[in-house]
Amino acid sequence: MMQDLWTIQDWQKAYTSQQIKIEGLIDYVKTIYNDDHAWIEIASATQIQAQIEALKQQDIADLPLYGVPFAVKDNIDVAGFHTTAACKDVEYLAATDAVVIAKLKKAGAVVIGKTNLDQFATGLVGVRSPYGAVKNSFNPEYISGGSSSGSSVAVANGMVPFSLGTDTAGSGRVPAGHNNIVGLKPTKGWFSTTGLMPACRTIDVISIFALSSDDAWTVASVMQGYDETDEYSRTHPANVPTQFSKGKIAIPAQLEFYGDSETEKAFAIAVERIQSLGYEVKSIDFTDFNALAKALYNEAWVAERTVAVEKVVTREQAHPVIAEIIAQADSFSATDALQAEYKRAVLARKINLALQGYDALMVPTSPTIYRIADVEADPIIKNSHMGAYTNFVNFADLAAIALPNTIRADGLPSGVTFIAPAWHDQALANFAQKWQALTALALGKSQQHYQKTLEITSKNSVKLAVVGAHLTAMPLNFQLT
Repeated sequence: MMQDLWTIQDWQKAYTSQQIKIEGLIDYVKTIYNDDHAWIEIASATQIQAQIEALKQQDIADLPLYGVPFAVKDNIDVAGFHTTAACKDVEYLAATDAVVIAKLKKAGAVVIGKTNLDQFATGLVGVRSPYGAVKNSFNPEYISGGSSSGSSVAVANGMVPFSLGTDTAGSGRVPAGHNNIVGLKPTKGWFSTTGLMPACRTIDVISIFALSSDDAWTVASVMQGYDETDEYSRTHPANVPTQFSKGKIAIPAQLEFYGDSETEKAFAIAVERIQSLGYEVKSIDFTDFNALAKALYNEAWVAERTVAVEKVVTREQAHPVIAEIIAQADSFSATDALQAEYKRAVLARKINLALQGYDALMVPTSPTIYRIADVEADPIIKNSHMGAYTNFVNFADLAAIALPNTIRADGLPSGVTFIAPAWHDQALANFAQKWQALTALALGKSQQHYQKTLEITSKNSVKLAVVGAHLTAMPLNFQLT
């Protein structure tokens, strides 16, 4: 049905030109392989046909994602599909769609399967699943990253142009970095989480994987919006930046690569690239960032995962590594939990203040990458390494986008992540277009390269032409800014 990895626009063009018909999705799905363990449930012909019939009742012109197939991490409900969170004892048949799934279906997109994950979305490696360790799309001996492992690999290998993951500690970013794709981690509350089986209810977000920043934003535009059924949903403010404007990017002063010289070289390339775009790069103290990152699993906050897991299974039913992690909560009291929240608030405030003078913070998406066998031999420590630059983000209420950076000498991808204050999602997406154009990398595992296809705009902003003394470096510029 397709010759190469297709973006959303490729699918749209193929339908418009009648190169393909939507009924062809039934045969297409039959060709999907699962030797990389990316899938838990691949859609049946009946499941695909039911979605097609629903679309036939609508005007194609009103369906921006008409016939575009996508995959869903298996902790998000899709009506008529099972939800397992990668735990067979939890499995149930979802009766209704999660809110974001309903929005995507209403826009014409078609769910073609549920994807594998680190059980209960607890992990950043993609090996903690009874459905198999998900293999990296570039080298099957290496981890895909987690917990949204299957969703990332499905996009990188071209099975779908976009997929949904979740992100609590980096699960929507680390797999993107390991598979040469884009991972959009939205501001908390921008997308509804109604219909998501929680990992840490207070900081979970549903994330997007795509081959390009354009596609990620297209999907985000459909999914976004306040949802009164989600008590953590928030209304998007009207007065936030839509572009980078300060000309400054921060990077960590304390960089850790755990001895991985290839990732260190890759990050140096990213710094040079940022400078070539005209940005000033400045190192900032990362002490508070590291302290907040460590709190997620090493302090009383781990109890939130324990609450989520023990609502549905006993520890004996959970994956052994997951059981070990949630058992840590036994060491903490209610007063410990309150102290942990006070500490989180202090560190989050310090982090947001530290980033005030910058357009964004750029970090390696992950400091290194490991072979599957090495992670299975040392599951806790090596997993913790994956979160060195991700764990603090949701705690500090920040937005982020993970982007491809380079292919290392060993043939593995290495990505970077740009992190900005809450609600700066559009500014990040606009910058991501420039970044992808400059890197000139192939998309995922394809031979196709990035081409800008979308003007990322906001209904709350207008383009402004400036002349005279209000121009940059002129005496009245301060009045404008």
